[in-house]
Amino acid sequence: MTIRTCLGCRARTEPALLVRIVGAGGAAVVDLDRRLPGRGAWVHPTQQCAERAVRAIPRALRDKHLDTSPIARWAQDGLAPSPDRRNEHPMDN
Repeated sequence: MTIRTCLGCRARTEPALLVRIVGAGGAAVVDLDRRLPGRGAWVHPTQQCAERAVRAIPRALRDKHLDTSPIARWAQDGLAPSPDRRNEHPMDN
């Protein structure tokens, strides 16, 4: 079973509960179809997780000059305020 970590809250969960973010054309974009090429970062589709992830996206995607404003706008355009964490597992660090 594949497990991914949310970049916003650091909770580990199934990819089906997360949204993939990739760098495309110098900007971070939401990859709803999970088909865009390149390195991806994962985040819960909630306002809280997306807002927290904005600062970490350039490092996660290994592009320190990446424009994250599309993700910030996406976070403010009606995402749910908090994640449903029933199917998540704590970090094993």
